[in-house]
Amino acid sequence: MFMGEYQHNIDEKGRLFIPAKFRDVLGDNFVITRGLDHALFVYPPNEWEQLEQKLKALPFTKADARAFTRLFFSGATETAVDKQGRVNIPQNLRQYAQLQRECIIIGVSNRVEIWAKEVWDSYYSQSEDSFNEIAEKIVDFNF
Repeated sequence: MFMGEYQHNIDEKGRLFIPAKFRDVLGDNFVITRGLDHALFVYPPNEWEQLEQKLKALPFTKADARAFTRLFFSGATETAVDKQGRVNIPQNLRQYAQLQRECIIIGVSNRVEIWAKEVWDSYYSQSEDSFNEIAEKIVDFNF
């Protein structure tokens, strides 16, 4: 499971340090793709395979399903961490996520998300006020 929030800088070659706690779970090779809200989603192989099966089950006759799977898979790339713990993020993904210098790397249960710091800060401040309302709608803490 992935959790926590870390801040690292992406270098001029597009390399970003991945925290050791995340690398331990991601393994040697993993998939990075376009996510939602202008973040990048990072999946270990087993989670990627499960997600791929779910997306393959979507009806290809539905325009929304075709559009989503096209964008999601066309942005996907398999990558590996170098000896310094960095991953090279392709230019098209850096552009999508607006990654320029400061990045936020967060753990979200079964995936890692990579955000431009400015985008994360904006998203967080907008969502922070509605956190309680969202929790009341979707989470049952009375297990």
